[in-house]
Amino acid sequence: MVVIRLNRVGAKRAPKYRITVADQRRSKGGRFVEVLGSYNPNPSGAEKGLELDLIKVQAWVAKGAQPTLRAKSLIKKAEASQIKN
Repeated sequence: MVVIRLNRVGAKRAPKYRITVADQRRSKGGRFVEVLGSYNPNPSGAEKGLELDLIKVQAWVAKGAQPTLRAKSLIKKAEASQIKN
């Protein structure tokens, strides 16, 4: 099964995440198929907190990719902010 999940990158005590599409059998920090965006839980200054390509996300979901709970909540947040703008 293909999943949409977060992959942690960044320094110690400064987490940043990539939102990736990967095979469920791979490790969380392992190989992935495609990067869909990024998430920074602690943005500072001009940094963006959430960047996500919703067109790619919808395409992967249409192909059968299952987002994790956290990824699903970030997708909803990105969709809501897109509607606002």
